[in-house]
Amino acid sequence: MSDRYDVAGVEEKWQTYWESQGTYEVDEPGSRPKFYDLCMYPYPSGPIHMGHVRNYTLGDVICRYKTMQGYTVLSPMGWDSFGLPAENAAIRDGGHPGVITRERIEVMRSQIKRLGAVYDWRREVSSFDPGYYRWTQYLFLQLYGAGLAYRNNAMVNWCPSCQTTLANEQAETGECERCGTPVIRRALEQWFFGITKYAQELLDDLNALDWPERVKTMQRNWIGRSAGVEFDLQVVPLAGGGEPSDPIRVFTTRIDTVFGMTYAVIAPEHPLVTSLIAGVDNEAEITAFIQRVTNESEMDRLSSDGALDKRGIWTGRQVINPFTGAPVPLFLADYVLATYGTGAIMAVPGEDDRDFQFAQVHGLPVIETTERPEGWGKLPTLARGQGQF
Repeated sequence: MSDRYDVAGVEEKWQTYWESQGTYEVDEPGSRPKFYDLCMYPYPSGPIHMGHVRNYTLGDVICRYKTMQGYTVLSPMGWDSFGLPAENAAIRDGGHPGVITRERIEVMRSQIKRLGAVYDWRREVSSFDPGYYRWTQYLFLQLYGAGLAYRNNAMVNWCPSCQTTLANEQAETGECERCGTPVIRRALEQWFFGITKYAQELLDDLNALDWPERVKTMQRNWIGRSAGVEFDLQVVPLAGGGEPSDPIRVFTTRIDTVFGMTYAVIAPEHPLVTSLIAGVDNEAEITAFIQRVTNESEMDRLSSDGALDKRGIWTGRQVINPFTGAPVPLFLADYVLATYGTGAIMAVPGEDDRDFQFAQVHGLPVIETTERPEGWGKLPTLARGQGQF
């Protein structure tokens, strides 16, 4: 008898036994409560790595814990194996994408089985299987028919090598997690689901969840429902003439403060920016600013870090406040996102902290639109100046 524990031999013995006995196979539970434990399906890009081991070990722990609590636990496994990454891999390896993908699945399946995780392999699925994606197509058509799927332009993380978009989590280091190529930000027309139509319902139902308050707060911020007003700002023609510009539609949650608008801000990726800056004196400087901003994540852009003079630039254009008739300067700024509201805002530095700070840096006037309580204090003299515009 060996004095050492044969890890590989013991694991192989019992894993073979569990598979032959159908230990992890799940059928109708009868009177036992059901629990569905789904870990994200891996993309079959090659051998598994420590990220896979971490994710599927954590899922396995949950599965075993709920089983010991008396639940019948279904924990399926499948493969996210459809789309451009499979096509690019086939081009790179010089083979058919179906053949290459199946070969990779065989390797990953054998490795994941060696983890001893609780999976009912009878229920294995692959997203490239027509029997699977026909239901994806069916569900999409239902959403499209109900007006819940639509096309729009938005900024995305783009890998020039893989020729595909990446989630923020796949580009956290500024490089594609699949191939290591530097990621760029670019505007792309794509499909969206109209989940904002359910924003209020989502917010209301958060209150019934037994989640930590900090997590619910994060979810509320992500849902980001805002009730407000949209209106148009007419663009003042350039002194040298040129084609008239389309009006800029802005969104605000505080239309009652519009008389204090002393400047406006448009997102750098807004579709009107190219025509707005064409021919202005600082066009090259503005273009460089846009290129820098488009490589930043939305999280970085929404943070409060960084000097405000580095985060915004005057477009050389003015727009008209339709409620006062006064021209106000139009800025680009990284903290305004094309994905929020209309991608353009009115700025009221007399009532908003960030607008106020921005106005101070850029020498813009500040107008108070509400009467302050006694003892509130006054705005700094510098901020009350008329500025250079």
